[in-house]
Amino acid sequence: MKHLMFFFFISASLFGYAQSKVDVLHYKYSIELNDNTDTIYGQAEIKLKFIRAVSSFKLDLILQNDKGKGMKVDGITGPGIRGFVRQGDSLEIILFYPVSMNDTASFIVTYHGIPSDGLIISKNKYGQRTFFADNWPNRAHNWIPCIDDPADKASFEFIVTAPSHYRVISNGVLSEEINLPGDKKLTHWKEDVSLPTKVMVIGVADFAVKIFDDSPAGIPASAWVYPQDSVKGFKNYSVAPSILKFLSAYIGPYPYEKLANVQSKTIFGGMENASAIFYDEGSASSNQTVESLLAHEISHQWFGDMATEKSFAHLWLSEGFATYLTHIYIESKYGTDSLNHEMQKDREDVIGFAGSSDRPVVDPVSPLMQLLNANSYQKGGWILHMLRRQLGDSVFHLSIRRYYEAYKGKNADTKDLQVVFEKTSGKNLDVFFRQWLYHPDLPRLMITWKWLAKQKKVMVTVVQFQKEEAFQFPLEIALSAGKATQQVQKMNITQRSETFTFMSKTKPTRVIADPFTSLLFEGAVTETK
Repeated sequence: MKHLMFFFFISASLFGYAQSKVDVLHYKYSIELNDNTDTIYGQAEIKLKFIRAVSSFKLDLILQNDKGKGMKVDGITGPGIRGFVRQGDSLEIILFYPVSMNDTASFIVTYHGIPSDGLIISKNKYGQRTFFADNWPNRAHNWIPCIDDPADKASFEFIVTAPSHYRVISNGVLSEEINLPGDKKLTHWKEDVSLPTKVMVIGVADFAVKIFDDSPAGIPASAWVYPQDSVKGFKNYSVAPSILKFLSAYIGPYPYEKLANVQSKTIFGGMENASAIFYDEGSASSNQTVESLLAHEISHQWFGDMATEKSFAHLWLSEGFATYLTHIYIESKYGTDSLNHEMQKDREDVIGFAGSSDRPVVDPVSPLMQLLNANSYQKGGWILHMLRRQLGDSVFHLSIRRYYEAYKGKNADTKDLQVVFEKTSGKNLDVFFRQWLYHPDLPRLMITWKWLAKQKKVMVTVVQFQKEEAFQFPLEIALSAGKATQQVQKMNITQRSETFTFMSKTKPTRVIADPFTSLLFEGAVTETK
C-alpha cells in the first residue's frame, strides 16, 4: 500500500494466531452479484490438508449480526460433517470422526449476506455502482470463508455472476466469460500461484480496458479505468510496463501471467493484489505523476505477494521493500540525486514518527492498521538502504535476489532475511539487525568539530544522546573548502561519545555529516572554538 486513506483500528490479537489444524490448498469461490440489493450469494469449495489429527476445524467468516450485516451460512457439505457452530468471527466445523494428519478433503460452504467490509459495494465518483474487494489486512473473511492469515497461502479461483454490463477483473488468468439468460454474465478467473487471502480480489465495474503495446513478452500489462477517465487513466498507468521490466531484471522473473492496473474504490492509495493492483479513484484522473505509486505497488508483486511475511509483525518485509525498490527504480531512471532526495525526505518522516512512537520496526503488538506507519515504510526502506551502503551494491543486489529466490511462494520473517544477507556477505549482522529493527530509537547525534591550527588537524567529536544504548554505525564526514569537497573521512562509531582527528592542510569552511545520504540519524554539525 502506498498510503492509508482511512483508518480502522483492528487489534493484532485478532490476527496473531496461527491456524494450526488445517492448511488450505485451494479455494474455488462462486459469487453472484446483483444491482437490486447489496446481498451477495456465495459458494466456497475449499480443499484443505489436515496438519494434525482433529475432530473439528475452523474457518474465518464474519457472521450475520442483528443489523443484517455479515454472512449467513446456508449449509456446509463435505466428508464426515456432523455440524457446525458459530464461534465469534469463525465457523467451527465438527466431524463425526477424527481425521488423520496429512489427510486431504474438500468442503463446500453455501452462504449469503451483505458484507460490512472486505467487499466494498458502493458508487464510484461518477455515481455508477461498483464492487471492489479490499481484503488487507484480515478483512477477507467479511465476504468469503477462508483462513484469513498471511501464513496460509493457497491457489484460488473466482467465478463471478453479475449483470452483463459489468466487466470483472481478478487475479490470475481469464478462464471463461459467457453470457447467461436474464441479461447476466459469468466471468471465471483462475490463479494457480498460492497466495495469502490479503491479495485475493475481484473488481466489478463498467471499465474501459487497454493492454499496453510495450508490455513484456508474454505478460500483458493493462489499465482498467472508468470510461470517463479513460484518456488520462490510460496515460497515467502507461508507465507500468517499463516498471515491470526494470523490476523483473533487478529481482527475478515476474511471477504471474498478467498485470492489471485498476482504478478502484480501495480505501488505500494503492493495494497490491497479485496481478490485479487496485489504485484509488483519483490516481487515474490525477494531473500529477503516479509513477512512484505504480512502482511501489508493482514492487509488492514480488515482496508481500509472492514472498510474504510470516506475520504482520514483519510488515516491513513488504512495505519497506516496496518503498526502497521504488527509490531504486527512480534512481535508475532519474539518477542518484533523485534517490538521495527521496531518502532525505524519508529520513525526516522517520525522525518525526520516532518522536511520538516507542514501537520498533518488528512490532507484534500494535493494531494492524497502525502498522501502516513510517517504521514499516520509510524506516524499513532506510534499513535496506544502509545495508546497501555498508555491504556494497553488488552484495546487496545479490542478497535481494537470493532472498526472493529462497522465499518466493513461501513466508519469511526478519531472521530469515538476516540469514540470507549474512551468507551472501560473509558478515555477522546481528548488531545491525538488532539495533535497527528491534529497538524503536535511532541515533540522535551532536557532532562538533574544532580546527587545530598548529597541528593542521580537524578534531571531530560525535556524541549520541538518544535514550537507548549506543548505536554502532559508520559515519562519513566531508571537510569542505568553499564549493569543492576537500576530503571525505569515515568514522566507525561504537561508543556513546568518541573523538577523531584528521589531517587537513587548511581549515575547512564547513564540515558536512553524511554527505552521500548513507545513514539514518538525527543531528547537526557545529563548530567549537
